[in-house]
Amino acid sequence: MSETKPLDGKVLLVTGAGGGIGRAIAIEAAKAGASVVVNDLGATLDGQRTSSAAAQDAVSEIEKLGGRAVANGDDVSDAGGASAMVRQATDTFGRLNAVVNNAGILRDCFFHKMTHADFDAVVKVHLYGAFNVSRAAADVMREQNSGSLIHMTSTSGLVGNLAQANYSAAKLGITALSKSLALDLKRWNIRSNCIAPFAWSRMTSSIKVDSPEQEERVNRMKEMVPNKIAPLALHLASDAGADTTGQIFAVRNNEIFLMSQPRPVRSVHKGEGWTIEDVGNHAIPALKRSYVPLEVSADVFCWDPI
Repeated sequence: MSETKPLDGKVLLVTGAGGGIGRAIAIEAAKAGASVVVNDLGATLDGQRTSSAAAQDAVSEIEKLGGRAVANGDDVSDAGGASAMVRQATDTFGRLNAVVNNAGILRDCFFHKMTHADFDAVVKVHLYGAFNVSRAAADVMREQNSGSLIHMTSTSGLVGNLAQANYSAAKLGITALSKSLALDLKRWNIRSNCIAPFAWSRMTSSIKVDSPEQEERVNRMKEMVPNKIAPLALHLASDAGADTTGQIFAVRNNEIFLMSQPRPVRSVHKGEGWTIEDVGNHAIPALKRSYVPLEVSADVFCWDPI
């Protein structure tokens, strides 16, 4: 009698799966019994298209392991490309059970040096990419009356980071998009969740090392390999994850975090209304004790990976 695997019969589409986190998720999905559409545009870190065969390389590795996969080279930032990769999933494997929106690029620089092109390119791949692929997948999943959308966010957006205004804005936008998808698609048993991954990959390899402290941080990150992200992502893709939706998680080596979402933390009230002076003299002093510090991700996750 053959062993039952967690993703037997499932079909997953993983974007940006030619390397790093996406590749690890695609390979582990296949090991868990899923058929996988491995999407990768074949681009440099800043989004310039090349002739990379990364997607096919990942497919070849999956096939060597006895799994089923197909390569896709469409662009997530193009609505037509997103529709094409979803269509390839259904044409090849007959259905689509889960999407992992992982594709991304970086164009880091301080805000006062950031060009409109730098901002536009990053938002198009991350935020528009997540929308485009989810929108195309939602039509298939509504017909199936089930599905799972899994989006990679970042603590750069959830907490903050230097020199990443474009990336941070896109990643925090993805969390809001995910919550809306969870609300809008619940009636069709389609769930939507986010993961903020900590892992050493091509994306994080661009971090500038210009101090001993930064070098130490990078060395800690190198301990966090991409395949540590896969178990949570694949749980969310499986039937066992059917009751989890609208959540934001983070994975840091062997740690899994449930992240908070914005809620009121403190309030003040003045029956007759506020004047500008009253706000400065009374409201702000009362609220200031609950201000969120101006921190970056490394300030919040300041201990060594476990």
